[in-house]
Amino acid sequence: MPTSIELRTAYQQFFIEKGHAPIPSASLVPADDPTVLFTTAGMHPLVPYLLGEPHPAGARLVNVQKCVRTGDIDAIGDDTHLTFFEMLGNWSLGDYFRDEAIRWSFEFLTARLELSTDRLGVTCFAGDDVVPRDSDSAALWQELGIRRVQYLGRDDNWWGPAGATGPCGPDTEIFYWIDASTPPARLDVRDRRWVEIWNNVFMGYTKTASGAIVPLARVNVDTGMGLERTLVALNGLGSVYEVDTVAPLYRELAPITPSERALRILSDHVRALCFMIGDGVAPSNKDRGYIVRRLLRRCLLAARGMPNEWPRRAVAKTVEMLAEPYPELARQADDIAGVFEDERQRFERSLAHGEKLVRGIARLDGKIAFDLFQTHGIPYEVTLELAHDAGATIDRDDFERELSRHREASRTTGSFAGGLADHSTEIVRYHTLTHMLHAALRDVLGTHVIQRGSNITLERLRFDFSHPHKPTEEQLARVEATVNDWLARDLVVERATMTRDDAHALGAIGAFGEKYGETVSVYTIRDGDTVVSREFCGGPHVQSARELTGTFRIAREQAIAAGIRRIKAVLMPTGESG
Repeated sequence: MPTSIELRTAYQQFFIEKGHAPIPSASLVPADDPTVLFTTAGMHPLVPYLLGEPHPAGARLVNVQKCVRTGDIDAIGDDTHLTFFEMLGNWSLGDYFRDEAIRWSFEFLTARLELSTDRLGVTCFAGDDVVPRDSDSAALWQELGIRRVQYLGRDDNWWGPAGATGPCGPDTEIFYWIDASTPPARLDVRDRRWVEIWNNVFMGYTKTASGAIVPLARVNVDTGMGLERTLVALNGLGSVYEVDTVAPLYRELAPITPSERALRILSDHVRALCFMIGDGVAPSNKDRGYIVRRLLRRCLLAARGMPNEWPRRAVAKTVEMLAEPYPELARQADDIAGVFEDERQRFERSLAHGEKLVRGIARLDGKIAFDLFQTHGIPYEVTLELAHDAGATIDRDDFERELSRHREASRTTGSFAGGLADHSTEIVRYHTLTHMLHAALRDVLGTHVIQRGSNITLERLRFDFSHPHKPTEEQLARVEATVNDWLARDLVVERATMTRDDAHALGAIGAFGEKYGETVSVYTIRDGDTVVSREFCGGPHVQSARELTGTFRIAREQAIAAGIRRIKAVLMPTGESG
């Protein structure tokens, strides 16, 4: 029975033999992309390179990327979906294209993993009025001996962009028949016994901020194989809860969990939360933090009646399962468990507040129920239970109207324009400016300051950094003055490719918790012979500070977690005052 370690190793070794350079997994928090909350696919951290930036490791890459997708949180519990999962991926950055990608996929599955061709089926893009039918992929699959080929439309066989804008293209998806019975003659993707295990994206297009799909000057290949789903196929398992990166946690919780559905929710959500919290996302009522809080409270709801020590046991088992490929989990196990315990106590207080609120009210209007849901994290079903215990009823239609209004507001205001995916002049300028801000903070506050996250839009930059207490107004003024002094000089921005050890020897710094490959890109901002900033970074950047016209202003500084501060700043056009 192949294990997760064996599959990760076999996949990377296969593509290393095909000339691919291994690269480490990026953080679950996307760098400089405000259009999406988490890293949802292996290509997400590679967007600048897919758009033309040279990657320091070359034009062929392979890795195992940790990913989170939150669109199906309410549906978690079926046999194939997970909130957190690992994506095996290989990429061509303007090198090989369709022919090699498909042939190598087929070779790895049938020759290296020894999966039966008779249990495979594929789908290809059917075409539309923007992009033609992908008959070349279909013909190649048939040449290789795959007899189940189905054409599907944009909803099924078009991938990307990962956010609102960026690289995208038609894809061909590979399915495997996991049932013990003889596979049917035709592929039917609606039949859950056909499980998608691999996706080859032929990234020849990009989606612009206006919504247009336009050809890329340089085409790429982006592939993704779900580690957990492929283990299900390889081992003849019934669900992703039986693979060795989930099953130990499932077995740990099974004796103390009230139902199978609760057990699956806990097994899924605890894994996801360990990685999200481990990558620096704290529970809150906004953005990524809201997702963490929502997952935590779904866990706590599913675990009602379980002993209070269950989170610590669950976190410890998750670390034990996954610390070998992800050693950062072991280093942060106590902090992760502490977040669970803190949120458990908060949730208990919220439930007590809800019980007090419904007591003595014969009929709750939807606004009260929605406030308990939105502000206090109490799901409608729990409020309904609290109301029932108090002899009250709830106006469900009123609650649904409040929820719909909230979702519409979130849809229209929840995402910012921009991100490195659009490579616009404003985004590139602000990206370079974050390096200058980072350097100025280290100059003024001390070299303990290190980047903990960033978010760039067309209108501003947001920069998170480590610092134990609130900077004084004088210190912030000095940071502003330092950056503006640099903007007034003829600073040059240089890119160099070197080994990771050489970069460290030169004093290059990177974001907290980021992993870097053996070969890295380093951007240096230089004032003559004086180095202003030297950081690990994929780019893109301006070539000279002369392109950063305007005045740098800090719009807001605040705490976002213990020891973590956030600055929002703008580059104001010359002549304007803040």
